[in-house]
Amino acid sequence: MPDTQISVSMILDIDGDYNDFIHIEAPREIPLLALRDMVIFPGMMIPVHISRQISRKVVTWAEQNDGVLAIVCQRDSNVEIPTDDDLFKIGVYGKVHRIFQMPNGDLTAIIHAKKEIFIEEVRLADDRLVCSAVAYQAQKETFTDDVWNAAIDEMREAFDNFLKLQDETASELMMVAKHIRNEMLLINYLSTHFPMPLNHRAALLAEGQWSRLIKLIENIKWRINYEEIRQEVRANTQQELDEQQRNYIIQQQIRNLQSELTGDAATADDYTKITEAAKQKNMSDEAKALLEKEAARLKQMDTRSTDYSVQSTYLETLVGLPWDTYTTDDLNLNRAQRILDEDHYGLEKVKERILEHIAVMSLRGNLMKSPILCLYGPPGVGKTSLGKSIARSLGRKYVRVSLGGVHDEAEIRGHRRTYIGAMPGRIIKSIDKAGTSNPVFVLDEIDKVVSDKVHGDPASALLEVLDPEQNKAFHDNYLDIDYDLSQVMFIATANDLTTIPRPLLDRMEVIEVSGYITEEKIEIAHHHLLPREKENTGLDNEKGLTLTRKALETIIEQYTRESGVRQLEKQINKALRKIALEKARTGKVRPTRIMPKDVKALLGNPPFYRDIYQGNDYAGVVTGLAWTSVGGEILFIETSLSQGKEHKLTLTGNLGDVMKESAILALEYIKAHADDYNIDRRVFDEWNIHIHVPEGATPKDGPSAGITIATSIASALTQRKVRANTAMTGEITLRGKVLPVGGIREKILAAKRAGITDIMLCSENRKDIEEIAEKYRAGVTFHYVDDVSDVLSFALTDEVVANAKKI
Repeated sequence: MPDTQISVSMILDIDGDYNDFIHIEAPREIPLLALRDMVIFPGMMIPVHISRQISRKVVTWAEQNDGVLAIVCQRDSNVEIPTDDDLFKIGVYGKVHRIFQMPNGDLTAIIHAKKEIFIEEVRLADDRLVCSAVAYQAQKETFTDDVWNAAIDEMREAFDNFLKLQDETASELMMVAKHIRNEMLLINYLSTHFPMPLNHRAALLAEGQWSRLIKLIENIKWRINYEEIRQEVRANTQQELDEQQRNYIIQQQIRNLQSELTGDAATADDYTKITEAAKQKNMSDEAKALLEKEAARLKQMDTRSTDYSVQSTYLETLVGLPWDTYTTDDLNLNRAQRILDEDHYGLEKVKERILEHIAVMSLRGNLMKSPILCLYGPPGVGKTSLGKSIARSLGRKYVRVSLGGVHDEAEIRGHRRTYIGAMPGRIIKSIDKAGTSNPVFVLDEIDKVVSDKVHGDPASALLEVLDPEQNKAFHDNYLDIDYDLSQVMFIATANDLTTIPRPLLDRMEVIEVSGYITEEKIEIAHHHLLPREKENTGLDNEKGLTLTRKALETIIEQYTRESGVRQLEKQINKALRKIALEKARTGKVRPTRIMPKDVKALLGNPPFYRDIYQGNDYAGVVTGLAWTSVGGEILFIETSLSQGKEHKLTLTGNLGDVMKESAILALEYIKAHADDYNIDRRVFDEWNIHIHVPEGATPKDGPSAGITIATSIASALTQRKVRANTAMTGEITLRGKVLPVGGIREKILAAKRAGITDIMLCSENRKDIEEIAEKYRAGVTFHYVDDVSDVLSFALTDEVVANAKKI
């Protein structure tokens, strides 16, 4: 494995905290690897040639155990078994990642250098070196960011000047340093590889960050002076051929001689494998032409050059892709329906869309463009797992890519082959992994893609992937040829549509996956979660062990606050773990039928309590309905009056701007129609109005409390009672019109759980009520309104509250 690829591929991709990257936990007593003529700095991933028996035992032992060892350089490379005096005192912790057996019997160990260490004592044990070592901390240095940045710029400029003095055969490792982004890793990389005396390199390792940077600059400038003098001497010799030409001719002669002696068997073998594999693929004419051209280049290359491995890897990737390879879809609608119902409860809209797609495919009888869906909804409702079920129902392969935090366009489109360590993007790699060109491809957390001006915009790169008119010819930078993605069924998942760029959202068919209601969660727990968690906790053989529906309802209402079922699954697992512990201790399962009274003993005190209707004994207190990310809730709007000259409106309860505007609209409407409700207009000049929404620590916003606030103000000003067991939701306008709002399904079910019998809402929300199953609506009467006057006519009774204020 070439030195360049090992070290650089590890370093170029490092982002984040440098100290986290080099951190490692290690004991004080640790095996010691003594290096000859090599000093490794923290963060480097380097192949180390191991020839001494004493060193072979160290790396072999480390690989078989935790892989951690101490690494330090010898002062004298001729010493076979070094002692304390033969070693420098400052080294690094190392992590052995892999060991290769060389043809001559020696080893090559791939080692990742970590934090600097101080070697306290070295001794020989079991024919290998061990030492007592502690983490080394250089003397603390103070410097400002400006000074540090200036020094970094000075180092880069000096290094550029050094490269200008090198010929075309300059070390590739030195050229790579120009592309390393992390400043400390760049300093350590140059300290490891830049040509300088061994004692200078060892001295750099003992320095702190600032001193290491300054002394590295000094070494680079010294080397520049040395190279300038060397070139002057070379020019003065007036040789017929300069050094570069002479070296080139000699190297070319050596290459020709070696070719005549050994032949090009390796090149021919790789070429034959690639061309034979290409014959088995049904590649497009364009792809075949490109492969033939690139394979011909491979045939002309020297197997010892770094370009050879890059070219062969590219050709293997190109040939390995599933060109025109498709799995046969299973178009049995009944089977698909059964599989989707087995794996997921509810989610009818998504299931219906998949069945529609299967039906169209069965009628067309040929390949067609797959739909590009975006499943949108709160966490834990089964968006990601639904992709597996869809793949199983269609008989397709399944692949998933998590896009959360992706900030580099190359992650989607791949790197150009001119870059060291280039590779295809995640899309092409996943297609290669699937082995077919029509998998079900889940793009998870598409709303969490991060835009990065430095590394491009991955969201923009996804536009081509998710556009049915463009993805037939998706262009990956690494392949440098179009690939057909039109048969891939892309399913994106998202929690928040507002963070997805509009052009990207427009290319997808958005399907809302709403949260589950309590009744649905009980079914999911009974049929899916409980059997799975019994198996996970080793209780699957206990056939009589179960949670009653009332116990499940208790867990859902008092121990979870979520739209999905993730927390419910964890709570069920926790309860079963308690039972498993009891079984392990006593050999008995207790209890076998978990009732609501058993839940507290298994899960502890409940952290949540369901809201309960509080009655209508007070004027100005009205029950409203709200939607939250964890489902529907009831809330109470309270209005109180107090005499004062300020005659102001006070709003409390952590209300958002939209909700505050609703309160102002409601008050203005009541003022404008005061005569209709026998309200003395002087009250607005002599009394202060205070509107409060309890649970002040919880932020609240949205327009749906408009009619609730208007009713609360009217009740407080008239001191009339609000109709008992009544709740309402709806937005109002300044003219008093009632507008429809969202989240009706969750709100209605929350009201029913709280004991509400009458619900008022906009007439246009009637369609939302009709979508709720009749069994969930039973016991609730719906009153549809179009104007605030309709609301107040029904909500306010003629009964005045006891101890009514005289206004």
